[in-house]
Amino acid sequence: MADGNPNQIPIYGGGGHNAAALLRQLRSHGPTSAQLFGFLAFFISGGILLFLTGVTVTASVLGFIAFLPLIIISSPVWVPVVVLVGGFLTVAGSIVGTAAVVSWTYRYLRGMHPVGSDQVDYARTRIYDTAAHVKDYAREYGGYLQSRVKDAAPGA
Repeated sequence: MADGNPNQIPIYGGGGHNAAALLRQLRSHGPTSAQLFGFLAFFISGGILLFLTGVTVTASVLGFIAFLPLIIISSPVWVPVVVLVGGFLTVAGSIVGTAAVVSWTYRYLRGMHPVGSDQVDYARTRIYDTAAHVKDYAREYGGYLQSRVKDAAPGA
């Protein structure tokens, strides 16, 4: 090679390096066996999950194709059933939600401290304090503006 030493490997942009030192440096920056095992497990499990996803999608499409005539023939029965069940669940959910809101409001107004009432009280006091602060600030700033207007137009 460069100096006739077979252990030296030429590297572009510089002289030769000792091959053993280069291999030690590569090993020190390479992944550990635990990391390699982790990558291997990741790729194997990812491949299995990808395969199962493909099988699931394929089976779903083939099942839909196979049962499409039955679905079309029985659709006059299923469509009203789905509409009725969906409508019933919507109405029932609305009634339950309304009852819950009315019950919570009743307990809150009667002073029974339902869940979340402390947060409502905190928000109410924050709004009241902020409104009072803005009112005081507007009173001070409004007086400042009135005096500035009088300075600009003495006859006003």
